[in-house]
Amino acid sequence: MSKIKLAFILLFMIILNTNAFSQNIKESLFKDAKSKLESAKKVKADILSPTNFEKAMDYYKEAEDDFKSGSDLADIKEELKKSVSYLDNATKVVKLAKITCADAIKAREDAVSANAEKNAQSLWNDAESRFRDACEQLEDGDTKDASSYSKEAEQLYRKAELAAIKVAYLEDTWNLIKKADDQSIDDRAPKTLAKAKKLIKKAEKALQENRYDTDVPRTLAKEANYEVKHAFFINDYIKNVEDSDKSLEDIILQCESALNKIAVALNSKPDFSLGFEKVAGHLAGLVTDLQSENDSLANVLEETQQKVVLLEKQVSGMSKEKSKLAEQMAKIAKIRQQYESIRKLFNDNEALIYKSGNDIIIRLVGLSFPSGKAIIESQNFGLLAKVQKAIKLVPNSKITIEGHTDSFGSDDKNMELSQERANSVKQYLLANMNLSPQDVTAIGYGETKPIANNQTKEGRAKNRRIDLIIHTNSSM
Repeated sequence: MSKIKLAFILLFMIILNTNAFSQNIKESLFKDAKSKLESAKKVKADILSPTNFEKAMDYYKEAEDDFKSGSDLADIKEELKKSVSYLDNATKVVKLAKITCADAIKAREDAVSANAEKNAQSLWNDAESRFRDACEQLEDGDTKDASSYSKEAEQLYRKAELAAIKVAYLEDTWNLIKKADDQSIDDRAPKTLAKAKKLIKKAEKALQENRYDTDVPRTLAKEANYEVKHAFFINDYIKNVEDSDKSLEDIILQCESALNKIAVALNSKPDFSLGFEKVAGHLAGLVTDLQSENDSLANVLEETQQKVVLLEKQVSGMSKEKSKLAEQMAKIAKIRQQYESIRKLFNDNEALIYKSGNDIIIRLVGLSFPSGKAIIESQNFGLLAKVQKAIKLVPNSKITIEGHTDSFGSDDKNMELSQERANSVKQYLLANMNLSPQDVTAIGYGETKPIANNQTKEGRAKNRRIDLIIHTNSSM
């Protein structure tokens, strides 16, 4: 090897080592500031504390530029120190903003979901400007003006969301309906197209009547959009059938084939001599059974994990601890027995029973209320009698009654209604059982804890519920 080649190799190795050394220094130097920056981004400090965040970024970028140019490390450290200081301030403001500007933040999230930045750009920009004003007032310590600006921003975001919904759903749907009319889709899919038109009109009416509750019009508009697309599919399908040699028998067999695929996946053999409805009902029942089995397996797994932890402690523990651990194992077995006994009280149309840790949850799917009211009607007395039996199976336990609604209606009204319904169940139990009022808690969560998709009728029905939780650990 020539001396020149050797010199180049040595020079290359020196450069590599120098770069690696330089990178290590940078990682060590920037570590704290980088971590704070990432944390600030996660809590959206760039939005909720814009001035602090921007100043932090200015110092951070300045430090990066100075490091690249080989500036004095002391100056870089000072720049990073200032960056961290502004990031710390930003994090504090974020916590305050989440309280002071909570409604505006929620309105902003809804506007983002409606793609308002694109579909209602002018209103979005106005809302963003006012929201920034609110956040900057918080940065200056003026919560009064911040709250005032926040309310203005909330209204602007709601207007932007409303405008965006009209563009994203109403305009698109009306254009599709016009296209469907032009192509005479109603000749082959009149019912589906009529349904789409009815839904889009209801969506427009809902938007006009309550501009600040967009859940209903948004859902109706989506359903209308789906139905008009559905009408196009039906039209094309019927047209293809008309243009082919397929008979009605061929079409029925094709539908049976699609259902059969689901049946095979569920390890079932469908009896199509009973008709589609019977087969679909049977398959739906199998899915429900699988879901129930999955819940049971999850409970068994949770209990097994608890026992494993206790056994590990028992193996390594002293004799006194063994006795205590044995007692805990007995408690787990007792809770399992109580859970199984409660499950046997109800059928699936009355209640679904779950276990979470030492809590037994009775989801009262069969408990219904008149629309918008919290009155317990006589038809529910039988179900609530079973609830009383369930509570008696776990003596001295504490009870939590949770009320939940779907997303239709205003947030405040839903919260109020869910609380009233939870209170009604509580008062009914107190009037019919020997329970201490201090042992029964009623909480309304409104629409904040959905368990299903609010975009479907079936999902909304599942979200309107009362969950009664028996805290078994209180009796141990």
